[in-house]
Amino acid sequence: MNNTYTRIEEFAEGQLLLVNKPYNWTSFDVVGKIRNSFKPLKLKVGHAGTLDPLATGLLIICTGKMTKQIDTFQAQEKEYTGTMILGETTPTYDLESHPDQKFDISHITEQHIKDACAQFVGDIQQYPPAHSAIKIDGERLYEKARRGEDVELRLRSVTISEFEITGIALPEINFRVVCSKGTYIRSLVNDFGKALNNGAYLSKLRRTRSGDYKIEDAREVMELVSIIRELKMSLPDVE
Repeated sequence: MNNTYTRIEEFAEGQLLLVNKPYNWTSFDVVGKIRNSFKPLKLKVGHAGTLDPLATGLLIICTGKMTKQIDTFQAQEKEYTGTMILGETTPTYDLESHPDQKFDISHITEQHIKDACAQFVGDIQQYPPAHSAIKIDGERLYEKARRGEDVELRLRSVTISEFEITGIALPEINFRVVCSKGTYIRSLVNDFGKALNNGAYLSKLRRTRSGDYKIEDAREVMELVSIIRELKMSLPDVE
């Protein structure tokens, strides 16, 4: 990956940008911000793997001819760190909605948690959250769910290579996950709660790696925007 840019034309030729997606931004927000920074130049910009608005971390952005390789980048293995809250569930499996059920966790031990964790390593099946961006009949699932419509969820096969508990301070549980494309960490957390005959929802999530690309090498959105705007100044008739 090129970390130093000298010409605006490089982005049309094709660049892979590693971005640290901010909290409460959609992945499309990031794409739109970067795309708008090229105006009045018209340039293809896309992302390789959606992050939920409440998630942060590594978002791969492709520009110009590099957008043809988006599917390849999307297919790569992902790594996440996160925090779940044990003893409650929410309709969205995360903090986008308020808790709707509460459970007693006084009997749950660290050994129970570690034993449950082992059940999810390997090839597993999971249902996506009803509040997800998956399209059915041309419409996002979350649009149907927000209208209160019944949503038919279909099992998906995913692979969890590693699922590690990194800290326990109940009701909070910190974890690290290495998984295949298409894995919903929100669903993993929800299923984890069920495995304990309890409930759980995702309170924090950060993507730390996608393939060989790491969050440590990512730039902030506005840093990239500043670089692009500065390079545009060298073009004639571009403000």
